Amino acid sequence: MRRQIPGLSSSGPCQPEVPDGEYLVRVARARYRFDKNKPFYTLYFEVLEPVSLKQHAIIGRLYCHVKALWKLSWFLHDFGYDPDLLGSDELDEQALVGLIGVVKVSHQNINGRMLLRLDAFAPAERWSLFRGSAHRDAEVA
Repeated sequence: MRRQIPGLSSSGPCQPEVPDGEYLVRVARARYRFDKNKPFYTLYFEVLEPVSLKQHAIIGRLYCHVKALWKLSWFLHDFGYDPDLLGSDELDEQALVGLIGVVKVSHQNINGRMLLRLDAFAPAERWSLFRGSAHRDAEVA
């Protein structure tokens, strides 16, 4: 059986909603997902800056198996997670909501699927430094 689907031939590969780069974000939701080998948290970020992408969301994973705890810890420290909870090895999903910081994202094509990677984190106070370096780079180009 053949079907006519208008626009099928002109559609290209999916483009990511948010391009690679650094963003000032707020944690909107966090959900723990159990996987036997690699448990992880799905994090939903609201983009605060740049303003042109304010309506967009970034959804990424942070794994919490033994080899990946360094990255989860980095995120928690830079986003200002409660040090008392962190000190007692507790992660409260509700305490994550509302935390603000800087995240660097990139996209990677793995087996034909475009995946978003959370590459780096920084405290929200560092946002002006990121914006300043991006502005200088644009002036040089």
